[in-house]
Amino acid sequence: MCDTIVATSKATADGSVILAKNSDREANEAQLLKYIARRNWGNETAVQCTYISIPQVKSTHEILISTPFWMWGCEMGANEYGLAIGNEAVFTKEPYEKTGLLGMDIMRLALERCKTAYDALMLSTELIERYGQGGNAGMEHKLYYHNSFIFADPNEAYVLETANKHWVAIKVDGIRSISNGLTIEEEYHYSSKNIEDYARKKGYLKKGKTFNFKECFSDWFYTYFSRCAARQSRTTRCAMQHSGSITPQSMFAFLRDHGSDHEYISPDKTDMGTVCMHASLLPTRPSQSVAAFVAHLRKDTPVFWATGSSGTCTSVFMPFYLIGKEIDYFPANETSTYSPDVYWWMHEKIHRQAIFKWDYFQRTIAPAIHTLEDEFIKKEHELYKKRNTSSQKYFDFSKQCVEKVIELHDRWDRELKVAPVSPTKLSFKLFWNGQTKKAMIPL
Repeated sequence: MCDTIVATSKATADGSVILAKNSDREANEAQLLKYIARRNWGNETAVQCTYISIPQVKSTHEILISTPFWMWGCEMGANEYGLAIGNEAVFTKEPYEKTGLLGMDIMRLALERCKTAYDALMLSTELIERYGQGGNAGMEHKLYYHNSFIFADPNEAYVLETANKHWVAIKVDGIRSISNGLTIEEEYHYSSKNIEDYARKKGYLKKGKTFNFKECFSDWFYTYFSRCAARQSRTTRCAMQHSGSITPQSMFAFLRDHGSDHEYISPDKTDMGTVCMHASLLPTRPSQSVAAFVAHLRKDTPVFWATGSSGTCTSVFMPFYLIGKEIDYFPANETSTYSPDVYWWMHEKIHRQAIFKWDYFQRTIAPAIHTLEDEFIKKEHELYKKRNTSSQKYFDFSKQCVEKVIELHDRWDRELKVAPVSPTKLSFKLFWNGQTKKAMIPL
């Protein structure tokens, strides 16, 4: 379960476009922030995606993606042209195919091959119609679904919603949020061929009724129990309250939201309707916010703020750039269990202590994280304002931020080891103790 938000120029403080996403997946599913360089493919004629191969193109763009360690595709990401994409699982009346392109594969293909949001929309629908969506999208637990997407670039953004090979799309005007349910109803700007006729043929569209994509194609059961309506409503309301003044920091706050305007609810008391999701038992919530990404799509030198870690409320957003230099300073090797050399697992030592020592974390470490992010934002803005800042200076700044955060993890780990434990629900403790043992995390 995930949440993706976009604010176009009329809704942001500086007239840019900003896209943000929390990726919610299994608690022990490491999600890696990976840099992939621009490449010419020469005589290579095919690209192997997660489950199927498709024809390769002559060259692919430079990209930064947040990807489950075992998957070819990505949960969210951006490319050198300022194209950024996030997707959502959606549940529909149409059949789920056992193989095909994952929604995450479609995103990576679009980032590698397209320069604009519109081009990414067109390519994605072409891929969906030609190859279909399909394959198990879960790590340990099988999960099949269709996808919705937000495509954004420095000028515009589009929402695409699908039901197998059928789809509709709409251009965003201001603010748009998607979760795990269809949102496009009677108004849309693009669609697959003869979609209304197909809906009538299947009995989804009753005689005399106006075509409504959401009403016709939604599967009510999974859509309801995913609590997507609560999350989509919450992110929309938060964004609308800040319309015209949204910044990357606004998006950080939206992605960390625990569902209350009056207090910061502890992780064990959150549920599936919480934007910053914390996995648990009773009530069962199998998904955990395992990574977060905010793309500040300025027309020149976009900056990508990523946590590269789980527990958005316990994580630090760090700045990255796609400027033709390899991001070789962020530790992101593929591994299914704890590794001290992988940043995602490094942060799990903080995250999995913080959720049980919440009072101390909120009082001491969370303010330090926010102060650090304020410092990063201020320095980044100073670099950007100079206009003649070299690529090397942006690269060095990003590297220094990452190195500082890694250094602080050692200190936070020492602090949390001796911090007092907060009262926590037994079901929450049982779930996380089991996950930590399984991942072999030394706490």
